[in-house]
Amino acid sequence: MKIYGDIQSGNCYKIKLLASILDLEHEWIEVDILAKETQTAEFLKKNPNGKIPLLELDDGRCLSESNAILNYLAEGSGLSSEDSFERAKILQWQFFEQYSHEPYIAVARFIAKYLGLPNDRKEEYKSKQVGGHKALKVMEEQLARSAYLAGDTLTIADISLYGYTHVAYEGGFDLAQYPNIQKWLQKVQAHPKYIGM
Repeated sequence: MKIYGDIQSGNCYKIKLLASILDLEHEWIEVDILAKETQTAEFLKKNPNGKIPLLELDDGRCLSESNAILNYLAEGSGLSSEDSFERAKILQWQFFEQYSHEPYIAVARFIAKYLGLPNDRKEEYKSKQVGGHKALKVMEEQLARSAYLAGDTLTIADISLYGYTHVAYEGGFDLAQYPNIQKWLQKVQAHPKYIGM
């Protein structure tokens, strides 16, 4: 299978991290979004939404959206669950990641890291800090109650949220005030098949 992505993107990196943890054989195809490589006719045939990451299976079928890809690849592994409620808890955290976490932390990081914090985006960057810290507080509270986000074992919920949380400082978020998140980051990084961004 092929995975199209930008390794500096948290949404793409979490697929690469899962593939490493599960020993999934794949071809990584680096895509430059700033060079508009996701907007070519060839890429748009694979994903009309023109975004990465993108998973292309051996039979040519394609799957987009990072958390959908994580769920597909983790099916039947210890990083998912056969129990419907536990699986729903994992999905709950993945929806949280996409709607309450990523729009603040990832966007602030993009403005600072990729765009160089231009003057015309500084107000937007500042406005992202409040929502980002709100999301981090929710995670901090959960991680005071359980070792991982969806319980006591590593799941794709953790991989989903690890992607942008571990580089949140690049978006101006100081994690020093979140000791439980810091411990959790260390636990993820201690996995024997962990790979960095």
